Amino acid sequence: MKLRMREKILLVCLCSTLAVLMIQAFLYQRASASLIYEQAENESFHTLENMQNELNTFFKNLEGGLIKIYNNKVFLQDLSSGKSIGELQDTYYRFAYEMATENFSTSDGVVAFYIYTAEHELLSTYRKTVTPKYNYPKDIYEEETKNNGRRVQEYVASSDTGLLVSSYYNENRERNIARFAIKIYNNTNLNDCIGYIVCDVDSKVLEKIMQKYVIDDTMYIWLQPMGDRQLYAIGNLEEESASYYEKIDDCIRRGVREEIQSISEKNKVLFTVPGENYNLDAYSIMPQEMLRRSQAMLTRNLVWIAIVMICMITIVISYITKNLTKPLEQLTDTISRIRAGETGLRAAYVTGDEIGQLGREFNDMLDEIQRLIGREYESQLLLNKAEYKALQAQINPHFLYNTLDTMSSISSIQNCEIVSSLCQSLSNIFRYSLDMKHPYSTVGKEMNHLKNYIFVMNVRMREEVKYAFHIEETVLQDSIPRISLQPLVENAINHGLKNKHGEKKITITAQEQNGILQVSVRDNGVGMDSAEINRKLEKNDKDIVESGNSIGIYNINARMKMLYGERYGLSVESVMGKGSCVFLRIPRRKVEEVETWKR
Repeated sequence: MKLRMREKILLVCLCSTLAVLMIQAFLYQRASASLIYEQAENESFHTLENMQNELNTFFKNLEGGLIKIYNNKVFLQDLSSGKSIGELQDTYYRFAYEMATENFSTSDGVVAFYIYTAEHELLSTYRKTVTPKYNYPKDIYEEETKNNGRRVQEYVASSDTGLLVSSYYNENRERNIARFAIKIYNNTNLNDCIGYIVCDVDSKVLEKIMQKYVIDDTMYIWLQPMGDRQLYAIGNLEEESASYYEKIDDCIRRGVREEIQSISEKNKVLFTVPGENYNLDAYSIMPQEMLRRSQAMLTRNLVWIAIVMICMITIVISYITKNLTKPLEQLTDTISRIRAGETGLRAAYVTGDEIGQLGREFNDMLDEIQRLIGREYESQLLLNKAEYKALQAQINPHFLYNTLDTMSSISSIQNCEIVSSLCQSLSNIFRYSLDMKHPYSTVGKEMNHLKNYIFVMNVRMREEVKYAFHIEETVLQDSIPRISLQPLVENAINHGLKNKHGEKKITITAQEQNGILQVSVRDNGVGMDSAEINRKLEKNDKDIVESGNSIGIYNINARMKMLYGERYGLSVESVMGKGSCVFLRIPRRKVEEVETWKR
């Protein structure tokens, strides 16, 4: 029976593996493995010790950058003079930025810098990058538990005069961020703490240092201050080691160092190196089996295995060369001749193995190429026709604009100002709506488009709807997807005010809220079931969006979530019989920043 290529390779690999395992078992039976636990233990301890020394150097340099704040005598005098927090913030709002950029290099990894008074009032802050992913707290006490601000407050209230080493988990980065804090004392009274500095550092800096000291992938090394959470870890924590680690972590968080060594577990070894100058200890969990090796015997066995493998590989290569190389060379030669112009040639090696299948597929491909060449001319004709129709389609919008402009001019000459204005507004609406080259616009341009639409609707509805605009000047140049607001006003007219009796009013508001652009369209209409609509908006069902039944709500919500993420989009507040308000929330960006953000 003829073996397929896969079966040949599988058989060779199984035979080779079996032979190697038999040889290895035979050699190990004759040899006695010597334990080198003490040697491995010393090596691991010295590795952690060297890592701690390098970390201490990094922390010392970082601390040196922080204490340079004492060079600014004027700032220390103002901080201790009892000035109000408002005066200090106005004067030193850029002080954190200057400290972070002047005293630290890029390799130090400083991502955030905060200066506080002794009463925990934020005086100045600096954040390196502010994007959805690279985002850091404006104030570490905004969400005190999540940002581990409690640990900093405990440090400030204590008598500790050294550098605080701590950390917190950044949800945006999905990793721990190292945190360092140092107190600021009054130059005239060294017992008087007048403020403190908090410096957050990217844990990638620590990772680079720790990577140098990973001996084996089975090791799990981590840094953790006594009485605090883990700062950073590297390596693999095996499932069976997780419970052992949790016990140690609990002792460290409770600050009971003496209980750590009393915790023992089978086949697990813990190494600990306390920090020499800072409250940051290095720990390592290592499976005990890793520590049992015999270097001399292993070397001898590897030599024998290498000799046997060389012999076996020589035989295997000869076999493969005979069975694989020859048909491959034939196929390669055929391909070269076809490229040279002999397009009528076909592969001759078409046996039952994979190379034969490759030859058949190659022949089929050549036949298909010849058929496709025959269709190319017809396809080119169809393409030319399509391009001609596309050119014709480009003429129609301009014809419409020019016609409306002409109608506007004639109406103005005939003193039909309302018709002239209506034509001009319609022309502006079509120009703005059909501009497909620029999918993003500005809030200001959207408002101009909206006012043209409102003018047309007022003519149609005899001005029975009143409109009010409350637009902050600071958001006029913010970018917004084109045609985002007009459908919301149209939705308010058709669904909110259509069956409303009495005064009808729509209020459009645009403002900035914590870095978010918020636009609201409020009406005093009949109201709606806001809970059901918000549920559908949150679900963002594709079938509802594509049905086309409510382009003003669900379509725009789907666009915003697709462009900016699930956090953004539309929401509705409504009271039956009193009116509704639709809120549009997107991140603030200038038009010139859109291309960079999209990349």
